[in-house]
Amino acid sequence: MYDLLFRHVLRRIPAEPIHGVAFGAIRGVAGSPVVGPRLGSLLTESDPVLRTRVFGVDFPNPLGLAAGFDKDARGPVALGRLGFGFVELGTITARPQPGNPKPRLFRLPEDKALVNRMGFNNSGADAVAARLIALPTEGRPVLGLNIGKSKVATPEEAIDDYRHSARVLGPHADYVVVNVSSPNTPGLRDMQQVAVLEPLLGAVREELDSAVSGRRMPLLVKITTDLADDDVDAVADMAVRLDLHGVVATNTTVSREGLHTPAAEVEAIGAGGVSGLPLATVAHTVVGKLRARLGPDRTIISVGGIFTGEDAYRRITAGASLVQAYTGFIYGGGTWPRRVNRDLAALLHRNGFTSVVDAVGTDTA
Repeated sequence: MYDLLFRHVLRRIPAEPIHGVAFGAIRGVAGSPVVGPRLGSLLTESDPVLRTRVFGVDFPNPLGLAAGFDKDARGPVALGRLGFGFVELGTITARPQPGNPKPRLFRLPEDKALVNRMGFNNSGADAVAARLIALPTEGRPVLGLNIGKSKVATPEEAIDDYRHSARVLGPHADYVVVNVSSPNTPGLRDMQQVAVLEPLLGAVREELDSAVSGRRMPLLVKITTDLADDDVDAVADMAVRLDLHGVVATNTTVSREGLHTPAAEVEAIGAGGVSGLPLATVAHTVVGKLRARLGPDRTIISVGGIFTGEDAYRRITAGASLVQAYTGFIYGGGTWPRRVNRDLAALLHRNGFTSVVDAVGTDTA
C-alpha cells in the first residue's frame, strides 16, 4: 500500500515539504499518549534474538534511525514507537542555523536514493537540550546525539563549538557521535584528517567526562564513504589510541558514479550528498575494513544502503554491532522497521544464532 502511495502520490510532491507533513503525522499519531503506546506494541518486533547490549546500553533491536530525520528532538518517542531500536538525533550544532537555501532535498527513485544539501539546519544545542529535558521517561527510546560544527565557527573556534554541544547535550544522551563527514558544511570534511580530528575528539571526550556523572559516555566518530583506505585505517587506529567506543560508517557520498537516474537530471539537482542504495556495497566494505582494524571490542554502527533484513544481517556478520537507516525508511514507510526486524530475526534463527552479539563479525572472523 505504501509503495503504491509513494509511486503515484508522494514522489510527485517536493521531498522536504512532504518530510515535514509525514513527520507531523508520526508525531500526532505515534506520539499520542493514548494511541502511541498501542501502535508501538503493534509495530515493535519483540523477538528476544534481536535484543543486544552495546557499549553498556541495552537495545531492544539493532536497527536505528540515522541522524538527519529528527534534527531538533521534536519526535524521538514517536519515532521509537515505529519499531526502531534506537534513534539518533541531529546533526545538532552549538548555534542555531537555518541551513542551506531551499530546495535542498531531492529523491532519486530509480536509484532508491536521496540527495541532500541541508546544511545542518537545526535550532541549536541549547534548544534541543531543553526539549530533551522535557521528554517523558516512559517510552523514551535509546538516544544517540549527533553533533557537528556550526557553519559560522572558524577552524580556530571549531573545538570550542563542539565542546559547547557536548557539554549541554551529553547529559541527555545514551551515546554521542562527532560528525565531521557531511559534505554540506564548508571545510567540515577536512576535519577527518587525523591531525585535526584527534585534538577535537580529545576535547569532546574531556567535556563529556566533565558534564556526565556516574558513567563514561560512549563516544563515536562518523566518517564518510569517500575516505581512502589508508584514511579509514588511520581513523580506526586513532579510535583505538583515544579509546573511543567506535565508529559510525558511513555518511553520504559526493560521488555520482553508477546512478541509474539520467545524468542530466542528476546534474540539474546540483551539489549534495547521496544516500541510500548506491552506498550499499561500499558501506559494507568499509565495515569489514574497520572491523579488521578495530578488533573485536569496539563498536561499528553501519549506515548506508540498509533496505532489508538481509542487508542488516550482512552488515552485522561483516562486523557491525548496530545498523542505521534513513533513506530505506523514507522509501519503506511506517511499517518498514518492523518488517526489517522480523526478517533479520528470521535470518538469525535460521543461521543458528541466539543473539545479535553472536553474529557480529562472523564473516570476517
